[in-house]
Amino acid sequence: GSASNGGKLVMIWCISHLSLSLCSRSRRTGQYNVQRCKGSGKAPYQRCSSQDSLDEQAMVDYFKEVEIIQRSGDAETQEDLQLKVADEGEQEEAWLMEAGLATLFDESASDGEDSIVLLSTLTRTQAAAVERRVETLKQTLRKRNKPYSVPDVREIFKPSPASQSKVRDAHKTTHQWGGADAETDINLEVSFSEQALIYKEGLKVTQPQNEADDRLPDFRVSQDKTGQTRVGDLSAEDMKKVRRLVLIEMSALFDTCGIEVKAHKALKVKVRESGLFGVSLSTLLEQDQRRILGTKVPLILQHLISHIEEQGLDTEGVLRIPGAATRVKAVCHELEHKFYEGMFPWESLKQHDAASLLKLFIRELPYPLLTVEYFNAFISVLKLPTKKQQLQALNLLLLLLPEPNRDTLKALMEFFQRVTDHKDRNKMTLNNVAVVMAPNIFMCKGFRSKISEQQEFAMATGTANIVRLLVRYQNLLWTIPKFVLNQVRKHNMENQRKMNRDRAVKKLLKKMAYDRERAEGGFIRVQAPQFSMVSMAIQLTEDLKASDVLTRFLSQERSLSVKREDLCLYEMGGNIKERCLDEETYIKAVLELNPSAEWVIKSVQH
Repeated sequence: GSASNGGKLVMIWCISHLSLSLCSRSRRTGQYNVQRCKGSGKAPYQRCSSQDSLDEQAMVDYFKEVEIIQRSGDAETQEDLQLKVADEGEQEEAWLMEAGLATLFDESASDGEDSIVLLSTLTRTQAAAVERRVETLKQTLRKRNKPYSVPDVREIFKPSPASQSKVRDAHKTTHQWGGADAETDINLEVSFSEQALIYKEGLKVTQPQNEADDRLPDFRVSQDKTGQTRVGDLSAEDMKKVRRLVLIEMSALFDTCGIEVKAHKALKVKVRESGLFGVSLSTLLEQDQRRILGTKVPLILQHLISHIEEQGLDTEGVLRIPGAATRVKAVCHELEHKFYEGMFPWESLKQHDAASLLKLFIRELPYPLLTVEYFNAFISVLKLPTKKQQLQALNLLLLLLPEPNRDTLKALMEFFQRVTDHKDRNKMTLNNVAVVMAPNIFMCKGFRSKISEQQEFAMATGTANIVRLLVRYQNLLWTIPKFVLNQVRKHNMENQRKMNRDRAVKKLLKKMAYDRERAEGGFIRVQAPQFSMVSMAIQLTEDLKASDVLTRFLSQERSLSVKREDLCLYEMGGNIKERCLDEETYIKAVLELNPSAEWVIKSVQH
């Protein structure tokens, strides 16, 4: 997957030259040998100028890693994952169910009222994505002569004056971000798919650029007084809404750019029900949480990362140089028997062996870390026309991953970043790390054996570039865009209006009104039910930040044993269930956005 037509042409050129200059690979050994072109003293190709191409050494490193994977024989330890493309209509039906819109094809679905509320929050491009899938499903059912109750989408998505106003506002807001730095400014207030449509309508053309490690653009996000919302800051109930909206937005973004993404589904295979390697993430975390409550990243992965770091990240070729295959297999077997008993001799484990075990752990997952459902979407990211849109798509895809997959991937990307921080000594630049780790993350079981050699060359370029983006921009990617959060707020407000007849809700609203009156009088009341000081009143000023509230609380709660970094001020109630505020958040700005909010200090589990 290249990012532009120019990139595709360069990729085809690279592949054609490689196919002439690389000896044919043996399917038995998986070994490649780079040779010079006959009749020429030149290398098979020079460094390609495309932003998505790999140079000769990077390509060699990639296929060395592929060869190591094939020689390790780990693919023989369990049944391959069987992948299947969803049948016509089946994919649309599954998509609508996942988006919480099952009522659009099944009147008996229980989420009817919630679906109506969700639809009322959508942008024009998001609504178009839903409309497209409803129409496709409708046509499929008609072909099969099946009775159906799919409503007329023209009735569902009638453009209202309010929606037309939103479109004009989106154009205005997006164009305000023009100028020399527009390509590196990330706008989180306007839907990514709306921005893509405006970009497309403007017929902008971006020239591919050479992007070494130190030339990847420095994207920036303007400071928002309501604060940045990170993954993990919201309640499970709000995250469920986030996920539904993000699924619609991600599909809308690809639709707007004319990119079709076919989702796979996994046929069930027999997998191990206990152990460390070849065990699903959910099973691993169940095992680990019985030992350490609240574990979010598998303990074996945490230990391997810690061990590699304790041995020193200055080691040249860390992650690239493999451990001895026979020794790695023996250590793997020993870990299976001794890890949970605390009897494994970590002091005798060599660093390169630990790195090989880390890669083996990723490869041996029975289902890919990026999930079967979204695997093709990740591969398709580089088809988007700009680097900014590629980042936006990755941001959305990461929010769609199940929590265990997202947390595990985040731990890996943070580790890879720490490895590249030592590149002057360990010779592991961002490119090197990406090239070495890409085959381990993307060449999952059931997929590895089903692609041609030519596809593997394209995969080398595409997957390595995706890993580069995941590592380089992780501070941007693991956040929730403000426009999504605003849609969640609107959704919650609409739901709340429907509950106003309930007496308990009326009582709650009365209390909120009382708190609001106090806030308007110049004070807010901060609750701290976990601590001896249950509540305190704080004067509200223009400059009052979340950090000021925490400082005031700590100055009065002197006997507190919790560290400052383990405390968070939460915005609760009103139009959001629960949100942990970053310390630079201005309280008055949030209060204007959510007048009924309550303020609670709680300890946070990292």
